[in-house]
Amino acid sequence: KDIVKKNTGKEKYYVLSMFPYPSGKLHMGHVRVYTLSDTFAHYQRMRNYQVIHPMGWDAFGLPAENAAIENKVNPKEWTEQNIVKMKEQLLDLGCTFDWEREFATCDPSYYKWTQYLFLEMYKAGLVFR
Repeated sequence: KDIVKKNTGKEKYYVLSMFPYPSGKLHMGHVRVYTLSDTFAHYQRMRNYQVIHPMGWDAFGLPAENAAIENKVNPKEWTEQNIVKMKEQLLDLGCTFDWEREFATCDPSYYKWTQYLFLEMYKAGLVFR
């Protein structure tokens, strides 16, 4: 059931939980964190808010590469497969994330902006060691 409504005229409420590293399997820590944020999103919907409850994947960098190397899999394939598996698990839990807003930090369409912002801050002298 799609509970995400656009332009309802209701006051908006943003519920954001931390984005998981896609290790491939949810553990009880994941279940606790995402059940809590989902419960909070449900509560705000019952209070007549238009809730934005996105999900993303913290999937960029050495942890993904190291896990892929350990498992003798290409890092891109490893990460993408794990995202699919973990998303299935979250759907099985009945979580009501706004999947239309889903993203992964390893997607070039996402990280091009983090790189751009970093370079702009560097040029402005806001980056230091």
